Amino acid sequence: MATLERPTPCGLSALMGEPITPGMRVGLLGGSFNPAHEGHLHISKEALRRLGLDQVWWLVSPQNPLKPQAEMGDFASRFESARAMARDPRLRVTDLESQLGLTYTSDTLASLIALGPAVHFVWLMGADNLAQLPRWRNWEDIFCAMPIAVLARPGFTWAAPMGKAATRFPHSRIPLESARALPRLAPPAWIFLPIPLHTASSTVIRAQKV
Repeated sequence: MATLERPTPCGLSALMGEPITPGMRVGLLGGSFNPAHEGHLHISKEALRRLGLDQVWWLVSPQNPLKPQAEMGDFASRFESARAMARDPRLRVTDLESQLGLTYTSDTLASLIALGPAVHFVWLMGADNLAQLPRWRNWEDIFCAMPIAVLARPGFTWAAPMGKAATRFPHSRIPLESARALPRLAPPAWIFLPIPLHTASSTVIRAQKV
């Protein structure tokens, strides 16, 4: 599979408040973070190590289109919970979607690629999200936008790689031994990472607080 060469980046440094250099390998982890928990930290560290990433950016969503607004929680509280949980200097908690006025993942990825064309982005998702991906707006565009790393999650380790999204792009799946090459591959390219499972769940945490 051919590697993808991109020109120099522009715009992201101002949005992120720090220099974003050409050739950086950045994992993108989107979510409600309602609240952020050890599971988010766990899969981020696994992605950093297994994919050879320089950073992982947590994209705190202003509104999940698949969830009622009443279930989302206050954005400021969710953002602060993510900042408190991101205990690694390579993690960046961002409000990029709010700054860009975006809601749908397909639009977010297209915008980030346009703003940072020389950054080697990888979309990170849990296996639970891969299973429900066909419910997302323009979900096939997500596969074609940038490489994807799917990380094992309890209850979805075996089912998700056999679902509609995975079977739509069977020939784009790369082997585990090529994991560190993923950030530089031209999409569609994806990998399933059978990482140690972490049982933390935002839903369970919220239920325990009731």
